[in-house]
Order: sequence, then structure tokens, then C-alpha cells
Amino acid sequence: MESITTRTGLQLPKVGLGTWRMLGDDCTRLVEQALDLGYRHIDTATAYDNEAAVGKALAQTAIPREQIHVTTKVWHDQLAPQAMRQSLDASRKALGDDCLDLFLIHWPGNAAAGWSLERSVETLVALRDEGKARQIGVANFNVALLQRAVVELGAPLAVVQVEYHVLLNQQPVLDFARQHGMALTAYTPLARGQGADTETVQRIAKKHGVLPSQIALGWVLEQDGVAAIPKSNSLVNQQANLEALKVKLDDEDRAAIAALRKDVRIVNPAFAPAWD
Repeated sequence: MESITTRTGLQLPKVGLGTWRMLGDDCTRLVEQALDLGYRHIDTATAYDNEAAVGKALAQTAIPREQIHVTTKVWHDQLAPQAMRQSLDASRKALGDDCLDLFLIHWPGNAAAGWSLERSVETLVALRDEGKARQIGVANFNVALLQRAVVELGAPLAVVQVEYHVLLNQQPVLDFARQHGMALTAYTPLARGQGADTETVQRIAKKHGVLPSQIALGWVLEQDGVAAIPKSNSLVNQQANLEALKVKLDDEDRAAIAALRKDVRIVNPAFAPAWD
């Protein structure tokens, strides 16, 4: 599978499986199914309560573990140094892996409540240096937080994970990632169906003889340095998402997609940072 190479040496497969809201045996089955189809990038988090189910799939699949990239994340209320360490240790145990491929801060903490970005970044780097995570990164950081973490604190972050799709502009974050040799991983890359529902995307899909979802996802995937982790519970949709890598848009298509509204943010909890 096509992959992205970051400044830190991470080889990140362009298409991954998002596992939010996948639980128990269903999660295990869906991860195994994706691996059988050719996925080599699985995304999970402590907050998803499914790391053990993902770990079971990793133990049961015939695919060698070294060929599979696994990302997990620490929740925003566990960002004190000792709590971060305990979270990663629990993730390693649940996933059955002594050294995880990529460990992310899931959301920034609340500075007003005493969160220290400096201490969290210092701990993140220490965990990598100790061999508990091969690569480190962040999710849901705005450009101001990325600037502090990467430029001011010098953190060797490999990835920033944010919501990104045809209806949401993330150019400032993407520009920052490219300038600093990071990959951008797009979650909710189909805008929960809203992107494929637009008349523009449906017209482009008809023109190319593919699914509207494949146009929406293909637009994300064709961008330099961008991976995506669509969630899918069906074999057909998992296969369709994988095949979105083959979509070839032309300049007319890109111009039409660029003209779509770009202010639809699906995931915006109360504890989110101030978006740029």
C-alpha cells in the first residue's frame, strides 16, 4: 500500500481503518476483515474502549505484526506525566505489543485547569526514547499548539491527526505539517456521509464511474502527506474505501470540490481548542 514517509522516519500507510464505536467481538472481526482485505493501518484509542479487541485481532491474524501500523491515543484527562505513562502501559498490554507504532495525545488538555503542554510533550518524547512507542504525535491540535510543541519545544512529532474532509478547510494545519515533515491523518474523512451527499461530489462520481464516497475519500488521499482513517462496518465499504486510492481526479474536479463550503466541523466537543 502507498505510504507517507515523515521526517522522523515513520512509514504511514495512506489508508487506515478507524475503529471508533467498534466494540468487542465485532471490533475484532472487522479489524481482521480489514487486514485480510489489505489494510495495514489500524487506528484506536483508550477512549474507544476497544484496544483489547484490536489486540485480539492482531494476535489472530496471519499478517505479521511488523507489517501492521497501529496508532493509539491517550485521553485529555490523562496528560499528567504519570497518568500518560500508565495510559501507554495499559495500551501496550491491551494491544499485546511492547512497543507501539504511534502514540498520540488525543486532545489538548485545559491550561486553565492546570494542564502543562511542556510536561506532556516532555513525557511523550521520553516514552519514545525509552522504546515504549516508536513514533509520537498529537491529535486535534491547532496551529498555535503545534507551533509551541514542534518549534518552541522541539518535539519530534511524526503525525497530527485532525478532522479533514471535502467540507472542512484544514489548510493551515496541513501547511504546518508539510513544513515540518509531519503526516496529517484525516479522521471523519467522509464527513459522516455529508461529503458524498453533495451534488458536486455525486456528479464527479458519475463522471468517473465510481461511488461518491470514493470521490470524497480520494480527494483527501490524493493530497501530499495526508492519510485517512475512514470507519466502516461492512466488507463492501471497507473494500470501496481501500480502492479510493485508485481514484484519479482532474483539475475540473478539484476546482469543483474547492468551491464547496469548507466550514462543516463534525467533531467539536466542549473541550476542543479554539480552531484557527
